[in-house]
Amino acid sequence: MKTFYLLVLLLLPTLSFADSNAWQSWREGKAILIMRHTLAPGTGDPAGFVLQDCSTQRNLSSEGQQQAKRWGELLRQQHNGDITVYSSQWCRCLDTARLMQLATPEVLPALNSFFAGRGDGNKQTQALVQRFSTAQTAQPTVLVTHQVNFTALTGIFPRSGEAAILALPLTQPASVLARVASP
Repeated sequence: MKTFYLLVLLLLPTLSFADSNAWQSWREGKAILIMRHTLAPGTGDPAGFVLQDCSTQRNLSSEGQQQAKRWGELLRQQHNGDITVYSSQWCRCLDTARLMQLATPEVLPALNSFFAGRGDGNKQTQALVQRFSTAQTAQPTVLVTHQVNFTALTGIFPRSGEAAILALPLTQPASVLARVASP
């Protein structure tokens, strides 16, 4: 048991260093941050869901709204300059992106949900890989999307508000530099 604790103590600086390197790569535009929208209780969308009508969709809870604001604070602590934000067209993603108050989010249809046959998962994932096929972005970049998109790209089943820092150029599966829990 002592060996286990010693191993954990030895690995802690390495884990911290890896996270530090991942954040540095993100700041330098050599990685992107992909996140699942913050807490919107439930699964999928109600019957009769209309993309242009938020009242017909599953939306952020008050906790989800607070999570999004905390994400904005965390990302501003990591980088005090301009940040590019892309979002799915779903209201819970756009609301997450807007509440972070980093930049006006740009809609990127490849980030739209394809849960329950509402899109083409392979085509959308390939579009993301193609969109971020360069070794660097002009500035730190955030993608706000859904669980199915996140999982298709990384193999990770994220919690609401969880993120991952992915190395560029983007591949499938993506090279995950770090996972980041919701603040």
